[in-house]
Amino acid sequence: MASTADFRNGLTIMLDGEIFRIVEFQHVKPGKGGAFVRTKIKNVRTGRVLDPTFRSGEKIEIVRLESRKLQYLYQDPNGYIFMDNESFDQLHLPQHLVEEVIDLLKENTEVDVLFHGEEALGIELPTTVDLRIVETEPNDKGDTASGSKKPAKLETGAVVNVPFFVSEGEMIRVDTKKREYLERVKG
Repeated sequence: MASTADFRNGLTIMLDGEIFRIVEFQHVKPGKGGAFVRTKIKNVRTGRVLDPTFRSGEKIEIVRLESRKLQYLYQDPNGYIFMDNESFDQLHLPQHLVEEVIDLLKENTEVDVLFHGEEALGIELPTTVDLRIVETEPNDKGDTASGSKKPAKLETGAVVNVPFFVSEGEMIRVDTKKREYLERVKG
């Protein structure tokens, strides 16, 4: 058992028999009364977000999740197929687990899948992915340093804003957390 002093963003806890990940928290010490911790937590199975408040020092149960490297293979009508890089077993992950990241996920990409026992609970993409632009407006000659951006559709279906000098067919590096263009890459 741990206490609210151990809270940090990304910590996984058990609350009322459900597994939650702490999205954000704030320690509050009012002038009158005891201190408390205001949190925003997300259910890792359903995605539902709650805003519970805990008394300072209250005991909580921390859940240890195991991270395994899996390679995305393909999508079939029942979900998404991944391969375990160590055992080469193929695992079927349901759509609700993958839908938030699928627009940045290309075949053969390695991802970290979080497990609680044998149950997959979440997917973490690499920090950056390299993707090809399949559709964007043509270049504007001379517009290289204005800082403005234009939308570009990527090979996976995601749309990110890119500088005007970036063209259709080019490979770019995308930050998967912020979903932003970082740079052009050769490829």
